Amino acid sequence: MLRIILFLATNLAILVLLGIVMSIFGIDSRSTSGLLLIAALFGMGGSFISLALSKWIAKKSTGAHVIVNPSNPTERWLHDTVARMANEAEIGMPEIAIYDSPDMNAFATGMKKNNALIAVSSGLLQNMPQDEIEAVLAHEITHVACGDMVTLTLIQGVLNTFVILLSRLAANIINNFLSDEDGEGLGFMGYMAVTIVLEIVLGLFASIIVMWFSRRREFVADKGAAYLCGKEKMVNALQRLQANQLPSHLPDQVAAFGIWPSKGLVAGLFRSHPPIEDRIAALRNL
Repeated sequence: MLRIILFLATNLAILVLLGIVMSIFGIDSRSTSGLLLIAALFGMGGSFISLALSKWIAKKSTGAHVIVNPSNPTERWLHDTVARMANEAEIGMPEIAIYDSPDMNAFATGMKKNNALIAVSSGLLQNMPQDEIEAVLAHEITHVACGDMVTLTLIQGVLNTFVILLSRLAANIINNFLSDEDGEGLGFMGYMAVTIVLEIVLGLFASIIVMWFSRRREFVADKGAAYLCGKEKMVNALQRLQANQLPSHLPDQVAAFGIWPSKGLVAGLFRSHPPIEDRIAALRNL
Protein backbone atom coordinates (compact mmCIF):
# COMPACT_ATOMS: atom_id res chain seq x y z
CA MET A 1 0.00 0.00 0.00
CA LEU A 2 2.84 2.40 0.88
CA ARG A 3 4.47 1.72 -2.50
CA ILE A 4 1.20 2.52 -4.33
CA ILE A 5 0.73 5.73 -2.33
CA LEU A 6 4.30 6.79 -3.11
CA PHE A 7 3.80 5.97 -6.80
CA LEU A 8 0.61 8.06 -7.00
CA ALA A 9 2.21 10.92 -5.07
CA THR A 10 5.23 10.86 -7.38
CA ASN A 11 3.04 10.94 -10.48
CA LEU A 12 0.99 13.81 -9.06
CA ALA A 13 4.20 15.73 -8.37
CA ILE A 14 5.39 15.03 -11.92
CA LEU A 15 2.10 16.27 -13.36
CA VAL A 16 2.22 19.49 -11.37
CA LEU A 17 5.92 20.05 -12.10
CA LEU A 18 5.40 19.31 -15.80
CA GLY A 19 2.65 21.89 -15.90
CA ILE A 20 4.79 24.51 -14.15
CA VAL A 21 7.82 23.88 -16.40
CA MET A 22 5.74 23.94 -19.56
CA SER A 23 4.05 27.17 -18.46
CA ILE A 24 7.36 28.85 -17.63
CA PHE A 25 8.86 27.96 -21.02
CA GLY A 26 5.66 28.56 -22.94
CA ILE A 27 5.39 24.97 -24.17
CA ASP A 28 1.96 23.96 -25.46
CA SER A 29 0.79 20.77 -23.73
CA ARG A 30 -0.81 19.75 -27.02
CA SER A 31 2.53 19.99 -28.84
CA THR A 32 4.12 16.60 -29.41
CA SER A 33 7.60 18.10 -29.68
CA GLY A 34 7.13 20.06 -26.48
CA LEU A 35 5.88 17.01 -24.62
CA LEU A 36 8.76 14.92 -25.94
CA LEU A 37 11.28 17.51 -24.75
CA ILE A 38 9.87 17.65 -21.24
CA ALA A 39 9.31 13.87 -21.08
CA ALA A 40 12.95 13.27 -22.02
CA LEU A 41 14.07 15.80 -19.42
CA PHE A 42 12.12 14.08 -16.66
CA GLY A 43 12.50 10.50 -17.91
CA MET A 44 16.23 10.47 -18.63
CA GLY A 45 17.12 13.06 -16.02
CA GLY A 46 15.31 11.22 -13.25
CA SER A 47 17.02 7.93 -14.09
CA PHE A 48 20.51 9.41 -14.11
CA ILE A 49 19.90 11.34 -10.90
CA SER A 50 18.91 8.03 -9.30
CA LEU A 51 22.08 6.41 -10.64
CA ALA A 52 24.23 9.28 -9.37
CA LEU A 53 22.72 8.84 -5.91
CA SER A 54 22.74 5.03 -6.04
CA LYS A 55 25.81 4.49 -3.86
CA TRP A 56 24.57 6.86 -1.19
CA ILE A 57 21.06 5.36 -1.30
CA ALA A 58 22.46 1.81 -1.12
CA LYS A 59 24.60 2.60 1.92
CA LYS A 60 21.77 4.36 3.74
CA SER A 61 19.05 1.84 2.89
CA THR A 62 21.10 -1.20 3.92
CA GLY A 63 23.08 0.41 6.74
CA ALA A 64 26.25 -0.83 5.06
CA HIS A 65 29.61 -0.41 6.74
CA VAL A 66 32.26 0.66 4.22
CA ILE A 67 35.66 -0.95 4.74
CA VAL A 68 38.18 1.89 4.77
CA ASN A 69 40.96 0.17 6.68
CA PRO A 70 40.44 -3.60 7.08
CA SER A 71 40.16 -4.35 10.80
CA ASN A 72 40.04 -8.16 10.79
CA PRO A 73 41.08 -11.11 8.58
CA THR A 74 37.68 -11.28 6.84
CA GLU A 75 37.79 -7.63 5.83
CA ARG A 76 41.40 -7.99 4.71
CA TRP A 77 40.52 -11.01 2.58
CA LEU A 78 37.55 -9.17 1.05
CA HIS A 79 39.73 -6.16 0.22
CA ASP A 80 42.53 -8.21 -1.31
CA THR A 81 40.17 -10.43 -3.32
CA VAL A 82 38.20 -7.53 -4.79
CA ALA A 83 41.43 -5.64 -5.54
CA ARG A 84 42.88 -8.62 -7.40
CA MET A 85 39.76 -9.23 -9.50
CA ALA A 86 39.23 -5.52 -10.19
CA ASN A 87 42.75 -5.42 -11.56
CA GLU A 88 42.06 -8.47 -13.75
CA ALA A 89 38.83 -6.87 -15.00
CA GLU A 90 40.71 -3.59 -15.64
CA ILE A 91 38.47 -1.39 -13.49
CA GLY A 92 39.22 0.94 -10.61
CA MET A 93 39.12 -0.40 -7.07
CA PRO A 94 35.48 -0.37 -5.90
CA GLU A 95 34.38 0.60 -2.42
CA ILE A 96 33.69 -2.52 -0.37
CA ALA A 97 30.93 -2.64 2.25
CA ILE A 98 29.29 -5.16 4.55
CA TYR A 99 25.62 -4.87 5.52
CA ASP A 100 23.73 -6.75 8.20
CA SER A 101 21.25 -9.23 6.71
CA PRO A 102 20.58 -12.95 7.27
CA ASP A 103 20.22 -13.77 3.57
CA MET A 104 23.23 -14.67 1.44
CA ASN A 105 23.43 -11.80 -1.01
CA ALA A 106 25.62 -9.15 -2.57
CA PHE A 107 25.15 -6.26 -4.98
CA ALA A 108 27.07 -3.73 -7.03
CA THR A 109 26.08 -0.18 -7.85
CA GLY A 110 27.54 3.18 -8.85
CA MET A 111 27.58 5.61 -11.74
CA LYS A 112 31.14 4.87 -12.90
CA LYS A 113 32.85 1.52 -13.29
CA ASN A 114 36.03 3.00 -11.82
CA ASN A 115 34.17 4.28 -8.75
CA ALA A 116 31.62 1.59 -7.89
CA LEU A 117 30.38 0.02 -4.67
CA ILE A 118 30.30 -3.70 -3.96
CA ALA A 119 28.44 -4.75 -0.82
CA VAL A 120 28.05 -8.20 0.72
CA SER A 121 25.67 -9.34 3.42
CA SER A 122 26.75 -10.67 6.80
CA GLY A 123 24.74 -13.80 5.99
CA LEU A 124 26.90 -14.41 2.92
CA LEU A 125 30.11 -14.12 4.92
CA GLN A 126 28.81 -16.41 7.65
CA ASN A 127 27.30 -19.15 5.52
CA MET A 128 29.50 -19.46 2.42
CA PRO A 129 33.06 -20.74 2.13
CA GLN A 130 35.57 -18.27 0.75
CA ASP A 131 35.90 -19.87 -2.67
CA GLU A 132 32.15 -19.44 -3.25
CA ILE A 133 32.20 -15.89 -1.89
CA GLU A 134 34.99 -15.24 -4.37
CA ALA A 135 32.65 -16.33 -7.18
CA VAL A 136 29.91 -14.00 -5.91
CA LEU A 137 32.39 -11.11 -5.82
CA ALA A 138 33.52 -11.97 -9.36
CA HIS A 139 29.88 -11.90 -10.47
CA GLU A 140 29.50 -8.37 -9.07
CA ILE A 141 32.84 -7.26 -10.52
CA THR A 142 31.58 -8.36 -13.95
CA HIS A 143 28.43 -6.24 -13.54
CA VAL A 144 30.67 -3.25 -12.85
CA ALA A 145 33.17 -3.98 -15.62
CA CYS A 146 30.39 -4.37 -18.21
CA GLY A 147 28.76 -1.09 -17.18
CA ASP A 148 25.46 -2.81 -16.49
CA MET A 149 24.27 -0.11 -14.08
CA VAL A 150 24.67 2.62 -16.71
CA THR A 151 23.09 0.52 -19.47
CA LEU A 152 20.13 -0.34 -17.27
CA THR A 153 19.73 3.34 -16.42
CA LEU A 154 19.75 4.28 -20.12
CA ILE A 155 17.07 1.71 -20.88
CA GLN A 156 15.00 2.83 -17.91
CA GLY A 157 15.39 6.47 -18.91
CA VAL A 158 14.26 5.87 -22.51
CA LEU A 159 11.28 3.86 -21.30
CA ASN A 160 10.39 6.50 -18.71
CA THR A 161 10.43 9.09 -21.48
CA PHE A 162 7.97 7.13 -23.58
CA VAL A 163 5.75 6.34 -20.59
CA ILE A 164 5.48 10.05 -19.75
CA LEU A 165 5.01 11.04 -23.39
CA LEU A 166 2.51 8.37 -24.44
CA SER A 167 0.40 8.69 -21.30
CA ARG A 168 -0.07 12.40 -21.90
CA LEU A 169 -0.67 12.05 -25.63
CA ALA A 170 -3.33 9.42 -24.93
CA ALA A 171 -4.85 11.60 -22.20
CA ASN A 172 -4.99 14.52 -24.65
CA ILE A 173 -6.76 12.35 -27.24
CA ILE A 174 -9.30 11.19 -24.65
CA ASN A 175 -9.79 14.75 -23.44
CA ASN A 176 -10.39 16.01 -27.01
CA PHE A 177 -12.80 13.14 -27.71
CA LEU A 178 -14.88 13.97 -24.63
CA SER A 179 -14.81 17.74 -25.12
CA ASP A 180 -18.15 19.46 -25.65
CA GLU A 181 -18.90 22.50 -27.79
CA ASP A 182 -17.42 24.78 -25.14
CA GLY A 183 -14.17 22.84 -25.16
CA GLU A 184 -14.77 21.31 -21.72
CA GLY A 185 -13.39 17.80 -21.51
CA LEU A 186 -11.96 15.89 -18.61
CA GLY A 187 -10.98 18.91 -16.55
CA PHE A 188 -7.74 19.08 -14.60
CA MET A 189 -8.59 16.36 -12.06
CA GLY A 190 -10.00 14.06 -14.73
CA TYR A 191 -6.96 14.60 -16.95
CA MET A 192 -4.68 13.92 -14.00
CA ALA A 193 -6.51 10.70 -13.09
CA VAL A 194 -6.43 9.38 -16.67
CA THR A 195 -2.74 10.21 -16.98
CA ILE A 196 -1.89 8.38 -13.75
CA VAL A 197 -3.83 5.27 -14.80
CA LEU A 198 -2.10 5.27 -18.20
CA GLU A 199 1.31 5.72 -16.57
CA ILE A 200 0.65 2.74 -14.29
CA VAL A 201 -0.33 0.51 -17.23
CA LEU A 202 2.51 1.65 -19.49
CA GLY A 203 4.93 1.55 -16.56
CA LEU A 204 4.15 -2.14 -16.06
CA PHE A 205 5.08 -2.88 -19.67
CA ALA A 206 8.26 -0.83 -19.25
CA SER A 207 9.14 -2.84 -16.15
CA ILE A 208 8.84 -6.08 -18.10
CA ILE A 209 11.45 -4.82 -20.59
CA VAL A 210 13.81 -3.63 -17.85
CA MET A 211 13.54 -6.93 -15.96
CA TRP A 212 14.14 -8.90 -19.17
CA PHE A 213 17.39 -6.99 -19.67
CA SER A 214 18.35 -7.57 -16.04
CA ARG A 215 17.83 -11.33 -16.41
CA ARG A 216 19.99 -11.42 -19.56
CA ARG A 217 22.81 -9.61 -17.77
CA GLU A 218 22.79 -12.15 -14.94
CA PHE A 219 23.92 -14.84 -17.38
CA VAL A 220 26.72 -12.55 -18.59
CA ALA A 221 27.81 -11.79 -15.01
CA ASP A 222 27.87 -15.52 -14.22
CA LYS A 223 30.04 -16.10 -17.29
CA GLY A 224 32.38 -13.32 -16.17
CA ALA A 225 32.65 -14.91 -12.74
CA ALA A 226 33.54 -18.23 -14.36
CA TYR A 227 36.30 -16.47 -16.30
CA LEU A 228 37.70 -14.69 -13.23
CA CYS A 229 37.66 -17.54 -10.73
CA GLY A 230 36.46 -20.75 -12.42
CA LYS A 231 32.96 -21.90 -13.27
CA GLU A 232 32.80 -24.61 -10.58
CA LYS A 233 33.07 -21.98 -7.85
CA MET A 234 30.16 -20.07 -9.38
CA VAL A 235 28.11 -23.25 -9.81
CA ASN A 236 28.78 -24.21 -6.19
CA ALA A 237 27.76 -20.73 -4.99
CA LEU A 238 24.50 -20.90 -6.94
CA GLN A 239 23.77 -24.40 -5.66
CA ARG A 240 24.27 -23.21 -2.09
CA LEU A 241 21.88 -20.32 -2.73
CA GLN A 242 19.38 -22.76 -4.22
CA ALA A 243 19.60 -25.00 -1.14
CA ASN A 244 19.09 -22.06 1.25
CA GLN A 245 16.16 -20.25 -0.30
CA LEU A 246 15.48 -17.26 1.91
CA PRO A 247 13.69 -14.14 0.66
CA SER A 248 15.99 -11.30 -0.36
CA HIS A 249 16.20 -8.33 2.01
CA LEU A 250 17.75 -6.03 -0.57
CA PRO A 251 15.96 -2.71 -1.14
CA ASP A 252 14.36 -2.21 -4.56
CA GLN A 253 17.00 0.32 -5.63
CA VAL A 254 19.74 -2.32 -5.81
CA ALA A 255 17.83 -5.62 -6.06
CA ALA A 256 18.48 -5.94 -9.79
CA PHE A 257 22.22 -6.29 -9.17
CA GLY A 258 22.06 -8.67 -6.24
CA ILE A 259 23.14 -12.29 -6.57
CA TRP A 260 19.89 -13.73 -5.28
CA PRO A 261 16.67 -13.81 -7.36
CA SER A 262 13.97 -11.66 -5.83
CA LYS A 263 10.93 -13.44 -4.46
CA GLY A 264 7.36 -12.37 -3.86
CA LEU A 265 3.97 -12.24 -5.48
CA VAL A 266 5.23 -11.31 -8.92
CA ALA A 267 5.11 -13.14 -12.21
CA GLY A 268 8.23 -14.40 -13.94
CA LEU A 269 8.17 -11.44 -16.32
CA PHE A 270 8.84 -9.07 -13.43
CA ARG A 271 11.75 -11.01 -11.92
CA SER A 272 15.14 -9.30 -12.00
CA HIS A 273 16.95 -12.66 -11.95
CA PRO A 274 16.43 -15.87 -13.95
CA PRO A 275 15.82 -19.16 -12.10
CA ILE A 276 18.97 -20.49 -10.47
CA GLU A 277 18.65 -23.83 -12.26
CA ASP A 278 18.80 -22.00 -15.61
CA ARG A 279 21.92 -20.13 -14.54
CA ILE A 280 23.59 -23.35 -13.41
CA ALA A 281 22.71 -25.05 -16.72
CA ALA A 282 24.17 -22.11 -18.68
CA LEU A 283 27.41 -22.34 -16.71
CA ARG A 284 27.59 -26.09 -17.24
CA ASN A 285 27.35 -25.50 -20.99
CA LEU A 286 30.29 -23.08 -21.11
